Amino acid sequence: MKFSDVILAVATVAVIFVFVYFLFALALIPSLGSYWGVNSAGIVSILVAGLVVGYIFAGKIQEESRIRAVGKIAVLFGAETSFVTVISLSANSYYSAWVKENLQSMYSTGAWTTTDWFVYEQLALVTQVALNVLLALVLGFIGLYIGSMLRKPRKS
Repeated sequence: MKFSDVILAVATVAVIFVFVYFLFALALIPSLGSYWGVNSAGIVSILVAGLVVGYIFAGKIQEESRIRAVGKIAVLFGAETSFVTVISLSANSYYSAWVKENLQSMYSTGAWTTTDWFVYEQLALVTQVALNVLLALVLGFIGLYIGSMLRKPRKS
């Protein structure tokens, strides 16, 4: 599998993920609430996007070792996920307010300095990025692998 095929597969995963996530978010956020709805929609969307792309790119994936090809796509998708997560959470002013609200409800924050707030917000950002990348790697790999197994190789 050439690197250009991996890039195309990751771009396809990202586009399908956005569309599927939007649909699942519309359905799950009202029924499960904002926190569980958003997270459930993300988890299901990664699996579905992986299944679809694994099925679409099954021919290219089967050209070499299936695990190696799926691994390449999953790792590049994990890297893309880290960039998207950092950019989206950094640009979202409500994320910082949400972190502060949660910290204030968990700990006594009366004597915290600006440096304390900065460090804990960065720690929350890094934790969120690590969790998203881990989910993208694991669930993306599973979805891609199963999706590529669903399509049988063509006989020449």
